[in-house]
Amino acid sequence: MPVSPTPTSTPTTAPPAPPATDRLLLRSVRRGDLAAVTRLWTDPQVRHHLGGPVTEPVVRIRQRRIVGAAGFHAVIRAEDDVLLGLVTVEPGARNGETEVSYQFLPEYWGRGYAREAVGAVVARVLESTPSVVAVTQEANDRSRRLLEAVGMEHAESFVEWDAHQVLYRQRRD
Repeated sequence: MPVSPTPTSTPTTAPPAPPATDRLLLRSVRRGDLAAVTRLWTDPQVRHHLGGPVTEPVVRIRQRRIVGAAGFHAVIRAEDDVLLGLVTVEPGARNGETEVSYQFLPEYWGRGYAREAVGAVVARVLESTPSVVAVTQEANDRSRRLLEAVGMEHAESFVEWDAHQVLYRQRRD
């Protein structure tokens, strides 16, 4: 999955309001979400392509900063209010382009939730910006397929964080 920006970043402009889909609600992170969000930061499966689990001191800092933070969207399954993952929108993050990143808990992988949430967020971002990008490790085949499924195209490859990365981009039609 793409590398998520840390909750310490401050967007220069407010991101668009989070969308909803038939199965999902995207909303600001709430205090009650912290246990699930902390799992996203510390689960070895989730963090496999993200540099490994986050250390406890960093988790504590993130927990204090993410609740209600602009651009961080808890992905909630509408039928039972369960948090499935996190989608982040960071305007101007990469060479002035808005970057989308995401993490989902492993028990919800393979059910189309990430594709649905990321696709809705990308579509919403493109309503107000000319392009959106996402970065993932070259070795993360699942994430690459997801980005292609939502209409993003491979734009460039590079090394960052000591790993081969790929940048995907989608432009507004």
